[in-house]
Amino acid sequence: MLIRARSAVGSKLAVSRGWHTAQAACGWVFLVCASQLAACAHFQPQPLSAGAGVEGFESRSLETPGLRAFLAANHLAAPSPGAAWSLKALTLTAFYYQPALAEARARLLAAQAARISAGERPNPSISIAPAYDAGVPGAVHPWIVPLSFEWPIETAGKRGYRLAAARHLAAAARWDLVGTAWQVRSRLRAALLDLYAAHRSESLLDREESTRRSVLRLLEGQLRAGSVSSYEVAQARIALDRATLARQAAAARLRQARIALAAALGVPLRALDGARFSFADLQAFPLALTRPQVRQRALLDRADVRAALERYAASQSALQLQIARQWPDISLGPGFAWNPQLAGDREWELGLSLPLPVRNHNQGPIAEARARRALAAAHFLTVQADAIAGIDSALAAYDSGRAQLVTADSLLRNLGRQLRSVEAQVAAGELQPLDLADARLADEAGAQSRLDALVRAQQALGQLEDSMQSPLTLPHVCTRTGVDPCEPLSLPR
Repeated sequence: MLIRARSAVGSKLAVSRGWHTAQAACGWVFLVCASQLAACAHFQPQPLSAGAGVEGFESRSLETPGLRAFLAANHLAAPSPGAAWSLKALTLTAFYYQPALAEARARLLAAQAARISAGERPNPSISIAPAYDAGVPGAVHPWIVPLSFEWPIETAGKRGYRLAAARHLAAAARWDLVGTAWQVRSRLRAALLDLYAAHRSESLLDREESTRRSVLRLLEGQLRAGSVSSYEVAQARIALDRATLARQAAAARLRQARIALAAALGVPLRALDGARFSFADLQAFPLALTRPQVRQRALLDRADVRAALERYAASQSALQLQIARQWPDISLGPGFAWNPQLAGDREWELGLSLPLPVRNHNQGPIAEARARRALAAAHFLTVQADAIAGIDSALAAYDSGRAQLVTADSLLRNLGRQLRSVEAQVAAGELQPLDLADARLADEAGAQSRLDALVRAQQALGQLEDSMQSPLTLPHVCTRTGVDPCEPLSLPR
């Protein structure tokens, strides 16, 4: 659609006035463009060096002021020198140092920046196309100066649908950040449990090795007295060697557990030198857990379930956007032209343009958006089904682990009574020192069995917490992200 109006003034004064008008218009256009360019963002380089990254990593420690400020920001006092680090303090330390959280936070910032892009309106445009024509006889001036302006207008609420999709994707990225925080906490808890198991196992195996060495000395004395055979002494030596091998393997596991804990924290191994750790959080077991209760909480609080719901909502908005794109956008194009060839002839026009939906009605993008919505729905159902299956499996393992721990506790108590009885009989001269050594070995074996049962039960509890993405040893009203959700989590910037 094009509307034009024309007026002509046949005097050189009008020509001169028209020429100056065109020059002024061009000057204003130049000033507006220059002011807009001055307000643009400028590139600022941020070099990234592998060498500097290594140096930064090696400088990390548990005593840096930044870490202590971060702990204080999350309402937790940093442990004093020589004090033990709890699971909560170590979790916050991992949140401070782990690069996986920084990456997830960067993805969240990118998703939030996409909301700005989604809300932007299309810019208007201006065009100037000066022309020179000296071929017309008697021309007053050879220049022709047309000036046109285009103002695009979106229709059918497209901007609103873009904004809605971007908001849902940003919310999904936020839940991804929560899920990453939980994964960091889960990895740290598993590493701390491995460290506890390796430390206790080494201690128990060291005691067993010492006891078996005593047994060997007693048997060697009896061999010299002719009371036992050399076969029994050889068997004792073999048992001692096996105990030594087991202790050495436990010492190796302890070193590997320290390495794994440092990796889970995101610090170099030397940062753990001299640090003490509290394992009290690995002794607690929630008693009343039922499948409906746990399943309901998991399906409401799991970060991946929430993220899948947000992505489905984003796919809904994306489908609405593609449906709205069946309606064409409008472009208004007013313009002005000055032609001194015709003695200062000035023309203005109002243009209206829009695409004609005669060859397609955006069927392809609509079909793709519908398919992506179906995919998002299927993904949500998959995440939900995996969560339910994981919860049922973890609950079964947790129930079994707790039952084995109860039995192991009972066995260890009975072995302790037996050891005390044997000690009394040896003191009374009714039994031999070798009988006492055998009782001690049995008690140490019972302690190792109890440790194994405790570790299995705690591993099952960790799996159950992973399936719920909620620490079960905290109050029910305080389960959200895996630190202490009763308090806000301040992630490092």
